[in-house]
Amino acid sequence: MNRPDPSESRDPWLARWLPLLREAGRLGPVLEIGCGEGEDSVELLGAGLELIAFDLSADSIAAAARRAPGGKFHCRDVRQPFPLDGVRPGAVVASLSLHYFPWDETVGIAERIRQCLPPGGKLLCRLNAADDHHYGASGHPEIAQDYYLVDGAPKRFFNERAVRELFAGGWRILSLEHRVSGKYALPKALWEAVLERSS
Repeated sequence: MNRPDPSESRDPWLARWLPLLREAGRLGPVLEIGCGEGEDSVELLGAGLELIAFDLSADSIAAAARRAPGGKFHCRDVRQPFPLDGVRPGAVVASLSLHYFPWDETVGIAERIRQCLPPGGKLLCRLNAADDHHYGASGHPEIAQDYYLVDGAPKRFFNERAVRELFAGGWRILSLEHRVSGKYALPKALWEAVLERSS
């Protein structure tokens, strides 16, 4: 397990995957799901990638658009059609944005991501880990297995089996690692997955 650097307030997790994203970028732009205020968006654009990004929060989208003016930003729920306007992305980045939904809905979103990519397209995904106890994996009302009501909002947590199950159909797992992020006030446990559409 990789321990966070307490002095690190950023989370430069994308840096090691930029060569892979640049290669995938030849197939089309990067679609960023749940871009927040654009921290990852800045890194993606700085790597020379074309970016389409969206988030549920209008305030976050406004901040991301100011922070990363080269991207195309949309206010959108991930359960709505992706804002692609007929364009097919070469890669999708979804960092801690797919964990709010019932299992069937989560599976449906993963399949929609797969379908929007061409064969060989990449997905970089980070998911709450089942041992992410600082951020809700214990001590909260359980809605379903590994799915809790955390401060009034539903939040899903994944073990390795669940991650592999989520991406069992039509994906090739290129990398799957349990990691700990030092971005937040307390260490955050997560799964980092890199996948390729295989069919």
